[in-house]
Amino acid sequence: MSKNEQKLKNIYGKHNGNEYKYICDVLDSEDRESRKTPYVGKLENAFSNLTGTNYAIAHNSGTSTLHTSLIAAGVGPGDEVISPAHTVIMCTFAILHQNATPIYADIERDTFNIDPDDIERKITDKTKAIIAVHMHGLPCNMKKIMEIANRHKIKVIEDSAQCVLGSIDGNLVGTLGHLASFSLETKKHLSAGEGGIVTTNDQELATRVRKAGGLGYKTLSGGQALRAILPEQFQDPNYKRHDVLGWNYRMNELTAAVALAQVERAEFLVNRRIEVAKLFDEAIKNCSWMRPQYTPEGFKNTYWTYTLLYFGDEFHGVSWKDFWKMYKDAGGDGFYGGLSVVYHEPIISSNGFTTRLCPHLTREELLYNGTCPVAEEIQPKMMQFKANYRNLDIAKEQTKILSTIIDQLGRN
Repeated sequence: MSKNEQKLKNIYGKHNGNEYKYICDVLDSEDRESRKTPYVGKLENAFSNLTGTNYAIAHNSGTSTLHTSLIAAGVGPGDEVISPAHTVIMCTFAILHQNATPIYADIERDTFNIDPDDIERKITDKTKAIIAVHMHGLPCNMKKIMEIANRHKIKVIEDSAQCVLGSIDGNLVGTLGHLASFSLETKKHLSAGEGGIVTTNDQELATRVRKAGGLGYKTLSGGQALRAILPEQFQDPNYKRHDVLGWNYRMNELTAAVALAQVERAEFLVNRRIEVAKLFDEAIKNCSWMRPQYTPEGFKNTYWTYTLLYFGDEFHGVSWKDFWKMYKDAGGDGFYGGLSVVYHEPIISSNGFTTRLCPHLTREELLYNGTCPVAEEIQPKMMQFKANYRNLDIAKEQTKILSTIIDQLGRN
């Protein structure tokens, strides 16, 4: 590798911090030494410091974190959990895993985030929790959501997978609800290939999360992983280890080593996405038929993707797919459509899971179509452009292509 290539790698690389060093440290350490200073513990301390929370509990995925958060919130059979109609399906899967009923709230037309007013309309005496998903990098209206939740005595789980270091009036997401779920999947702001973290300031909730994700070992607490506190009694054949139902959702040392190095560079990695978003802002400036996600005053958007609504079919007779083809043909990387409205996914719309997974649910309870009209209307218009370019020069080339096509069609 030439000096120039190495220089570019250092500037633009995603994993060019201490990842390699920490991985080698794990691989070269004997098990006994690893137990003294486990990287999982180092990661949890670093993430707790990054977010300003009392507890950070590492998991093997961002889906596991949603599941243990629901367990900690006390969600069980017959309960209802409200989540947005436009989000990843993993929120619904975690709810169904607890034999609870998913209830979908509509989204706001401008922010694309869950609508607090519709949350309140959907609350019943069965509502146990709300999953507030910070979509595309933009925080939800957590002030209003927490006012509603506290009034009804409902737990709030922030799904912050797409919104690391996002904030409202300087207050970081992941600190605003009762629990928060983060993802370290490969496309996220901080990537360890896979993994997740739950944050909370509540000691009891932290312990419930830890035990639910740690096979229900009775020795676990919110602030301590199992390997750090193996009691001598484990060698006693009469010792009983498990006092609650739990799963093996624990993070391994190699993943934690990569994740720790990512956390050390969190601000840089997040700020680079914000820089890319500014380039897209400039590219679509004064374009009346491309409307970006609205970021309210005091809200910090960290741009997991740069998301907008497309109206080119109405203004210029160019369909979504035709515009995508124009962008690709001109050398663009393409872009993604907005995630399907959750209840339009076949697993939900076909009611195929009713008898197999949740026999307590009736068909009437699962007829969601039409219940979230804003999400159904605007989801097909969404375009999600890549914001995680490692090389800003490439990002500039891509946004220039977009700008040129807009000029060709006309900005008005």
